[in-house]
Amino acid sequence: MGLKGVSSSFLNALRQKSPFKRKQKKPAAQSLTNPTPTPSPKGDLFDGVLSQIKTYLPSTDVAQIREAFLFAEKAHTGQMRSSGDPYITHPVAVTEICAHWKLDPNALMAALLHDVIEDQDIKKSEIAERFNEDVADLVDGLTKLERINFASKAEQQAESFRKMLLATAKDVRVILVKLADRLHNMRTLDGVDATKARRVANETLEIYAPIANRLGLNNLVREFEDLAFAAYYPNRYRVLKKALENAHGTRRNLLGKITDNIRAALPAYGIEGKIASREKTLYSIHKKMKEQKKSFSDVLDIYGFRIIVNTLTECYIVLGVLHQLYRPVPGKFKDYIAIPKINGYQSLHTTLVGPYGTPIEFQIRTIHMDHIAEEGVASHWLYKSDDMTLSDLQKQTHRWLQSLLDIQSQTGDSSEFLEIRQSGFILTLFMLLTPRGKIISHH
Repeated sequence: MGLKGVSSSFLNALRQKSPFKRKQKKPAAQSLTNPTPTPSPKGDLFDGVLSQIKTYLPSTDVAQIREAFLFAEKAHTGQMRSSGDPYITHPVAVTEICAHWKLDPNALMAALLHDVIEDQDIKKSEIAERFNEDVADLVDGLTKLERINFASKAEQQAESFRKMLLATAKDVRVILVKLADRLHNMRTLDGVDATKARRVANETLEIYAPIANRLGLNNLVREFEDLAFAAYYPNRYRVLKKALENAHGTRRNLLGKITDNIRAALPAYGIEGKIASREKTLYSIHKKMKEQKKSFSDVLDIYGFRIIVNTLTECYIVLGVLHQLYRPVPGKFKDYIAIPKINGYQSLHTTLVGPYGTPIEFQIRTIHMDHIAEEGVASHWLYKSDDMTLSDLQKQTHRWLQSLLDIQSQTGDSSEFLEIRQSGFILTLFMLLTPRGKIISHH
């Protein structure tokens, strides 16, 4: 759920122009098909991205991506963001996020070019001619998402939008670039007035965070939620952040004691696990306080532990060790290894009564499970084997996305199945997208 209910005014806002773009006069006609390959006056702007992509792409691909940057830079000449920054800083930042996921060259070029059709009336055919058909298709897919209109009141629901986004995106890379686009917009909300910032924040929680969650992008979900919380309730965010900082000192000793106890116990079983503590996000703490009508001091399970081991068998051995060290809380054990979540997430969850009666959640998983848990569908790019071709990778991620859509063929616990079914995620509604971006539904 978002920070407030979905209203018609909010849904109308989905169709508004992005608040991050400032109106501008069209630049004078110029040749974009063959941009002059001269260094950018802001050459260092793209240097960080180039350094990142050079770590995993060959020089020929890097050269093509630089050409896409020059093309985008020229296309957005004179265009500014609401913050006052040159607009080109946005597609560069989006590309940097995609490069963190180690997306392929075409996806990175699409990230750089994702607004040129929408903002500058550049044709898809021009992109295909200058780069290739795949890049053009990706940019076209992103443009269509910007132009969506709802055909009926029944479709004016955030879940319908999420459903459409997943169902109509033929390529999961379109979704990943779109999520990266939204993430950078959320990171730069300071340049947007408070009313628009609240609308964007609620939209992020209603639409983009659930999509990221369905795709297993848990790191992204956490950042979306905290950024949205900060934008929607800035005062509450600041107060809660300060309270959490003040609590660090007293709770650090508790975490250190638990870590030491676990480290001392594991070698007897021949296990060398990585033990990490982490605190819950401010948004999740805020939600718990609100739902349970508790003050911050009454919310005890703020911290959790993650134990990463090498094998599946070691996961269950560690579980036994933990249950010997601390008393389990009844009803707080979940085996997501035997019964994975729909999005592929696997881990053992258990909540134990720690020192001073404090409940502490533990997650136990293998290295591979941790990759999937944190990066979801993006992990297919991040951790692909050297002998895997782009075609193989595309097929793998497409199958992964299809498995999310085909809920009925999945196994999972009944409560999760019911939750997803109630949210309308089972695609019993077929949607067609017209050339003008209107959704037509057929039961």
